Amino acid sequence: MDGDGEELTAQETALYDRQIRVWGADAQRRLSKAHVLVYGMKGTISEFCKNIVLAGVGSLTLIDDRLVTEEVLSSNFLIPPDEDVYGGKTIAELCCDSLKDFNPMVRVFVEKGDLSSFDVEFFSKFDVVVVSCCSRSAKKLANEKCRKASKRVAFYTVDCRDSSGEIFVDLQDYKYSKKKNEETIECHLKYPSFEDALSVPWRAFHRRMSKLYFAMRVIEKFEEAEGRSAGDVSEADLSNVLKLKKELCTAQSLNESHVPDTLLERLVADTTEFPPVCAVIGGILGQEVIKAISGKGDPIKNFFYFDASDGKGVIEDISDSNAGK
Repeated sequence: MDGDGEELTAQETALYDRQIRVWGADAQRRLSKAHVLVYGMKGTISEFCKNIVLAGVGSLTLIDDRLVTEEVLSSNFLIPPDEDVYGGKTIAELCCDSLKDFNPMVRVFVEKGDLSSFDVEFFSKFDVVVVSCCSRSAKKLANEKCRKASKRVAFYTVDCRDSSGEIFVDLQDYKYSKKKNEETIECHLKYPSFEDALSVPWRAFHRRMSKLYFAMRVIEKFEEAEGRSAGDVSEADLSNVLKLKKELCTAQSLNESHVPDTLLERLVADTTEFPPVCAVIGGILGQEVIKAISGKGDPIKNFFYFDASDGKGVIEDISDSNAGK
């Protein structure tokens, strides 16, 4: 995502005139040359894709080999309600058709395969990788491959359950600029990998740490231990999830009150995405990816949480250097 590349065409300048006035021609040029990969076309990812396609990203590649289900239809507005157009198409293929209509100047592609099957060379084709609908181990592996790429690849995970959502960000060794007191200053941030962030002991966190962080980790651990797909939990699993919470809190020397049973019950009982929350999380994610591509503005470091029950968005900086702060 460097500053080199072709200038904007007259057509691009005319189409993106309003946003060029907001973030400048250089940022728009970087965006128009960027290549983004997304895995898992859930409702939140659909909102994100719509946002960056309208913003004028260079290309967007979608991966989701699943077929349409009733649950998918409930939160993914990119899938047409007319079943006659499905014709055996995957979710990614149906979403691709819809996204092309949003902005014909953006190239939208579909790839097929499981996230773990793609190698480092494949991830190196992209400037940004966003993953959803996958296990904790699959996220770690994808992040590791992005870090081994021949260039810096910005990596994001996003998970939305019921009325709550989480975004993880890894920009590796990231330099950017921002305005302060009418001056432009250069900034530098170092991000931990997904694996390194999750390995920070819970007892090292500050007292007001987001309870959603702990709840998401408990559910991830449960799904992985049971060999479940991401989101494949139900109210029938609650007693076992609560048992695992107790075990993890004991092992991590954390008071169980930091992971309320009522929160876990809410996230386990209804894993279906709540469309208004998809719009919020997808909007934040789109904004963050545009920042990362353009190199302008303070990015999230490195977790973001939103819960519609209180309407709050919280950023948590989780790394060894910030433990206890």
